[in-house]
Amino acid sequence: MPSVTVIDRRLLDQVLERAERSPRRRMNHNLHATPEENPNRLVNAMLRGTYIVPHRHVTPPKTESFLVLRGSVVFFVFDDGGQIARRLVLEPGVTPGVDVPPGVWHTLSPLSEQAICYETKPGPYAVTDKDLAPWAPREDAPAAAAYLESLLQAPVMEG
Repeated sequence: MPSVTVIDRRLLDQVLERAERSPRRRMNHNLHATPEENPNRLVNAMLRGTYIVPHRHVTPPKTESFLVLRGSVVFFVFDDGGQIARRLVLEPGVTPGVDVPPGVWHTLSPLSEQAICYETKPGPYAVTDKDLAPWAPREDAPAAAAYLESLLQAPVMEG
């Protein structure tokens, strides 16, 4: 019989410790056994300052969901030209999550020093299943930090 994975404080703290050692300032803990499993489910620990390139899932079309378990994050939706269409603050007990349909440009970033999300998306996992926004700097680009800061300074748009 398969064992049950308990998502408790101990697991969240372990993933957060691994994020603190990561140069990317974030770390996933996969709950799915293989990349082929459907759906993919993971705990994603992030530290303030991590930059996730805005992206969308078109080929194949995939829905992605995020629930904030700890801390607070800001979630962005963009139009095709890279303008912010929506900026939401997500935190447990207030607005804890979002469900993102295929083809929507999006990214998220922690507002608190540490944040942890539960994420799910259809499998199988493939590096090529997301389109990186052509108007946003890549993760390792010199302009990435300034771009992230400009996003964080944008006004909150709940609508």
